[in-house]
Amino acid sequence: MKKPTIYALISLFFILSCTPNEQQDSQRLPIELATRQTLETQTEKPDSILANNLTNPQEDTPEQTNTNQQEEPTEDVLALKPQNGRYRFNWLKDGYSADDMLVNRVPPPQRYERTRVAPASFGDWLRNLPLKKGNPNVMLYNGSPKGNQSAHAAVFNVDVGNQDLQQCADAVMRLRSEYLYQASLFNQIQYNFTNGFTANYAKWRSGYRPVTKGNKTTWAKKPKTKGKSKPITAYDDFKLYLTDVFRYAGSLSLSKEMKPIDIADMHIGDVFIKGGTPGHAIIVVDMAQNPQTGEKLFLLAQSYMPAQDIQLLNNPNNNGLSPWYSTNFGETLRTPEWTFGRNDLKRF
Repeated sequence: MKKPTIYALISLFFILSCTPNEQQDSQRLPIELATRQTLETQTEKPDSILANNLTNPQEDTPEQTNTNQQEEPTEDVLALKPQNGRYRFNWLKDGYSADDMLVNRVPPPQRYERTRVAPASFGDWLRNLPLKKGNPNVMLYNGSPKGNQSAHAAVFNVDVGNQDLQQCADAVMRLRSEYLYQASLFNQIQYNFTNGFTANYAKWRSGYRPVTKGNKTTWAKKPKTKGKSKPITAYDDFKLYLTDVFRYAGSLSLSKEMKPIDIADMHIGDVFIKGGTPGHAIIVVDMAQNPQTGEKLFLLAQSYMPAQDIQLLNNPNNNGLSPWYSTNFGETLRTPEWTFGRNDLKRF
């Protein structure tokens, strides 16, 4: 019997050491291929309207989104603001005039200057929101005028919908969600229902829908529609998500999600919120400061009950300062239709 040569032994060693890995690769490849094919099928979108809204958009596909990972603003956020200095707001189909932006319509009082905010930040986005021309009536979701027309100094050019859903906390969630959607920060769009269920938009985008039975909500794969259905845009589908959130979330649930903030640390985008049934929530949409004294002023926006236009609030405590409010308001903040405490200021 012939003895194996050293070369034969080396060859045998390599064959034995490589075979298991090769077998694993041969078993893994079909799974990876199947996964990729599934992803390609699920990432089809009804419309590419978002691609026209941002400069060089980088919208994640739903399946690539990790709902447990906090996204960081990217260059896409800066793309929110075109070179002409105006944001593109998805709900406005006919555009708007720069003269009607909050920052151009409501100047700070004498000796005050608007606070600095990062370009394309939520604070910058809020102070650039468009207002309706003049000071029209606040209208309800059903087309009727609101009973109290003395609470507002201006009306934001934001649709309210045709259902009694976009009330106080809903308007806050609407504004924040619109900003995050436009910035492609989809993972950060999530809210808790009153029953504790977390409705994250990333899950919605991947084709799932919340199903509520009694007081329990779970995710279920969206059923396929039978026959031909009218295609909707990605933005319209996003609005359907918000409608679902408005139906099952409110000031009670939202107040539990937010963290308390000291009045001295107030930022644009912070919210005065009193959770309850009923409760109320109003959002800080702009700020100014006296460079000599350091005193800070702020502007407030709200919707109310029933669902109505988002409005810039008057200051019932100081007609000379209105619509601006001072952070030196004492222990209670009195607004036209609600009173808050200093401890009611919170942040997302």
